[in-house]
Amino acid sequence: MATILGTSSSAILASKPFSIPSLSLTSSGLSFGRKYYGGIGLVGKKGRPQFHVAVASVATDIGSVQEAQKAAAKESQRPVYPFAAIVGQDEMKLCLLLNVIDPKIGGVMIMGDRGTGKSTTVRSMVDLLPEIKVVAGDPYNSDPEDPESMGIEVRESVVKGEDLTVVLTKINMVDLPLGATEDRVCGTIDIEKALTEGVKAFEPGLLAKANRGILYVDEVNLLDDHLVDVLLDSAASGWNTVEREGISISHPARFILIGSGNPEEGELRPQLLDRFGMHAQVGTVRDAELRVKIVEERAQFDKNPKEFRESYKSEQEKLQQQISSARSFLSSVKIDHDLKVKISKVCSELNVDGLRGDIVTNRAAKALAALKGRDQVTAEDIATVIPNCLRHRLRKDPLESIDSGLLVSEKFYEVFS
Repeated sequence: MATILGTSSSAILASKPFSIPSLSLTSSGLSFGRKYYGGIGLVGKKGRPQFHVAVASVATDIGSVQEAQKAAAKESQRPVYPFAAIVGQDEMKLCLLLNVIDPKIGGVMIMGDRGTGKSTTVRSMVDLLPEIKVVAGDPYNSDPEDPESMGIEVRESVVKGEDLTVVLTKINMVDLPLGATEDRVCGTIDIEKALTEGVKAFEPGLLAKANRGILYVDEVNLLDDHLVDVLLDSAASGWNTVEREGISISHPARFILIGSGNPEEGELRPQLLDRFGMHAQVGTVRDAELRVKIVEERAQFDKNPKEFRESYKSEQEKLQQQISSARSFLSSVKIDHDLKVKISKVCSELNVDGLRGDIVTNRAAKALAALKGRDQVTAEDIATVIPNCLRHRLRKDPLESIDSGLLVSEKFYEVFS
């Protein structure tokens, strides 16, 4: 109880000077117009000379208040198009799901024509993201069980043997706008504290917020070079180091990097392209019936978003449960040594630079097996994911007209047959 409240109920009451003649502590839920002190609702009662204190199930009370706050925040958010309502684009959807199941795959780059639902699909993932354990009040979403994902202050608390308050929260999705400044991305000195208190303090940026979450960059091929360099540093090491205005600080910055763009608007720097674990190509839907279905469903969503989202609620919940069970099942999935050798042989014969392609293909195949509820990877799983894992790692031949994904598939069937 003490760890939840941080202090005793009596200490909270003693520390707050009240001008109301008589008060009663109530265990009712969240309501507007009621003041909260230390997580407990205070309601004024007239005509009673006695100061009455009634505390019942305070921990449950605080839990219900937090749930009500979460529900209110969810209602106030801009409605998101349901992931289950996305028509077609199976390759893109599969790559996104596999990255949520195993964040170590390293993200996904989505390239395709304009108006094909790239950013809509990515943002629709918000509803499907599972909950993770984080240290309460920590700006870096520190993992209470993994020292590599802990901020400096949390790690010091663990070394001292202090108890950590742990809460469950949904995985963050952070948008990185093209016009963002380096200070906002990396973090900088807290000007307010410097002026009011005269102390140097660090104000975390978007990379801190994205730790253990998703960092999404729309039109990533138009991103400024200095921001690309920042992303490369963080993606390579999993840490963000800030050296500015007399501040020297490092914090964990492990995130799933998702980018989308139109290849006609410019190529992506090869250093950044290699940092994406998977690459999905999106094309315009050509089937007339499917196009009509997409237009009609979009019109329904724009007309009444709440009703449209409600119609896909059961499918969304089913998909969310499937992702959650796949994440918990992932560690038990095995892949035969023969299949690993064949994967590496495909990479070798395609002249893929480095070993990142081998690693990502193994991880993606395991995640797909877990998504299907199997504990053993099959050749079919590898055939499904290997074009997305290697397509962007092949050396570019300006005279080659065939799609690089087809080259990967041809080599796969040649080696695995």
